[in-house]
Amino acid sequence: MESKPIACSRMYNLSPRIRGLWNALFAQVSLESGIELEIIAHAAPALLSELWARPDMGAVFMCGYPFSRMPEGARPTVLAAPVSSEAWSLDQPLYASHILVASTGPVNAVADLADARWGWTVRDSQSGYHAARSFLAGRFAGKMKQSLTVGPLLNPSGIVTALKDGRIDVGAIDAYAFQLLQMHEPDAIDGLRILATTDPLPAPLLVAAQTLPVDIASALQQSLVTLHETPEGAAVLERLGLRRFMAVAPPAYDILPLRADDADRRLGVTW
Repeated sequence: MESKPIACSRMYNLSPRIRGLWNALFAQVSLESGIELEIIAHAAPALLSELWARPDMGAVFMCGYPFSRMPEGARPTVLAAPVSSEAWSLDQPLYASHILVASTGPVNAVADLADARWGWTVRDSQSGYHAARSFLAGRFAGKMKQSLTVGPLLNPSGIVTALKDGRIDVGAIDAYAFQLLQMHEPDAIDGLRILATTDPLPAPLLVAAQTLPVDIASALQQSLVTLHETPEGAAVLERLGLRRFMAVAPPAYDILPLRADDADRRLGVTW
């Protein structure tokens, strides 16, 4: 290859400290695989869609929803997905969304959510948009009123800030992102509480470009799924609240657009 494949944890770069932990993980993957990676930030407000279109992706986090919406022949190469140490993961490469509210805010129970001011991240986000709408569809189908919503708030940090500022009453964020904040940036979520947690679904995945040579992609995948087997790998995983990475099958993500489309029909309101 003319250039090094890139690694990027943009989806979970919640603070400089957390990004540094991801960089350490990618450095360990590079060491154990023998593949030299260029670790990049691709910091907001740079578009994630531009990151996912890069032909030099080596190990890049991608949300399962936009992945699932791509034609099969256009999807990037799947490497692996993370397994959180939290109970909602069911010890599998799954994640959920936490429905967050301010501890002293106007929302006190799930019954209040139909009339609350919701914040959302971006419309192609599973955790910050579709998970919340599926949760509401399961409880308020046909009963939701068109209400004020605020978005795009771009990412979990945007939801947290809007809750603290009182611009929104409620928002959903990736439960693993919340875990990272609890572990490393607890002040960021001070004053917020989890009202509910959505159903576990396939977690964001690390992907490589289709154009990445097969032997390089295979070496990176092997390093990821065996990372927990070495003391150094287990240590970098533990600092990120992960048990391991696991190989995942692309069809597992096909449930995400089905659930999103079903929620749109059942809710009958747009955001």
